[in-house]
Amino acid sequence: MLEHGGDLNVAVAQYGIPLADWLDLSTGINPVGYPVPPIPDALWQRLPLEVDGLIEAARQYYGTPDVLPTAGSQAAIQILPSLISGANVLLLTPMYAEHACAWRRHGHHVSEITHLPNATDLAEVDVMVVCNPNNPTGRMIPDQTLLSWHTQLAKKGGWLIVDEAFMDATPENSLAKHTHLPGLILLRSLGKFFGLAGTRVGFVLAEQTLLNTLKERLGPWPISGPARYVAVKALKDAAWQASARKGLIADSLRLHDLLASYGLVPAGNTALFQWVPSPRAQEIHTLFAKNGVWLRYFATQSALRFGLPSAQGWEKLERVLAGLTQPKT
Repeated sequence: MLEHGGDLNVAVAQYGIPLADWLDLSTGINPVGYPVPPIPDALWQRLPLEVDGLIEAARQYYGTPDVLPTAGSQAAIQILPSLISGANVLLLTPMYAEHACAWRRHGHHVSEITHLPNATDLAEVDVMVVCNPNNPTGRMIPDQTLLSWHTQLAKKGGWLIVDEAFMDATPENSLAKHTHLPGLILLRSLGKFFGLAGTRVGFVLAEQTLLNTLKERLGPWPISGPARYVAVKALKDAAWQASARKGLIADSLRLHDLLASYGLVPAGNTALFQWVPSPRAQEIHTLFAKNGVWLRYFATQSALRFGLPSAQGWEKLERVLAGLTQPKT
């Protein structure tokens, strides 16, 4: 199993600080998530219904007719590699590590590059996987660049898979309106922007033939009835979404400026996190952890990812920053 953010039990065991005393900035999840409404009792007492408004709500929210609900985008990440065999797969790294793990687990040949691919790179592969915005660096690739990659891959029956888990704050940059194109597959999730990671609700956006095949592999009832109920409410609440986008973008800028003022200058970001490379990343991670602030450390890149604090967490974050570093004047 790969390591992910959010497992504070590791931090508690390692540093001996009680769970309640931690400020968890390791996940990139909205700390002010969608307010979950009361769940009707009947939803706990029957199997999930497919005709409950979820598909319609997702179609409207994403702006595309072809959507398939999944148990988080993770379910699709694990199953998509099983739909083809013997593929040459190209991943644009660093990125969410589960992608490479899933494709290797199914016996595909996986290559990883850190530069944007050229025509020669794409000529040698059947599938390309990219996170946009990227997790963990925040890099955003223009839609026309992605569509040009898709065109080259689709000419030979290949796939471009774009993980848009962090796209909700900037929906104008999504490729959702293009997912009728064969070989273009988008992954979306309610975990990050909506702060509903515990519901395990995600969606695959792609042409219907592929979705039908994927649906057969997923089997019946991949999402619980209560989770579907909450998802419908969240996807249809345009007023909450607009307010959340405004608030997250402002808070991300606030976090950028706060970190930079103490010498931790971000090199990338999304509305939900700041990416801070540093030759001292491991040391800084340890120092923050000793003070009850849990960050995500990336050893290969010697970098840290800072998620957004809760409303009560800003004071603690600045207090720890002030204790460890001196403000830049």
